[in-house]
Amino acid sequence: MLIKTGDTVVVIAGRDKFTVDKKGNKVPTTGKVLKALPRTNQVVVEGVNKKKKHVKPNQAQSTGSIQEFEAPIAVSNVMLLDPKTNKPCRVSIKVNEKGEKIRVSKKSGYEFK
Repeated sequence: MLIKTGDTVVVIAGRDKFTVDKKGNKVPTTGKVLKALPRTNQVVVEGVNKKKKHVKPNQAQSTGSIQEFEAPIAVSNVMLLDPKTNKPCRVSIKVNEKGEKIRVSKKSGYEFK
């Protein structure tokens, strides 16, 4: 999986593909990856796929509540955001002189850390 925790991604598919900005225009949704789940090929993105969970009262919490959280989405529905061009990009893996694997943007050649 080429997407890691802390990366900035663009949602390219699903109901959260677009958001409305302050002017009322539809813009692609971007967000930071909060958690990467490589076993299930899913990622949790900040502000995307919001769900609500109803919690019953118990001894620790005297009142019930509704908690809102981000659910995971498939990694195929997001693309890395290239900081050079500020557009979504495809990523390849290159090996540098030290033998370390580095993620590289296919269009601009930007090396992701």
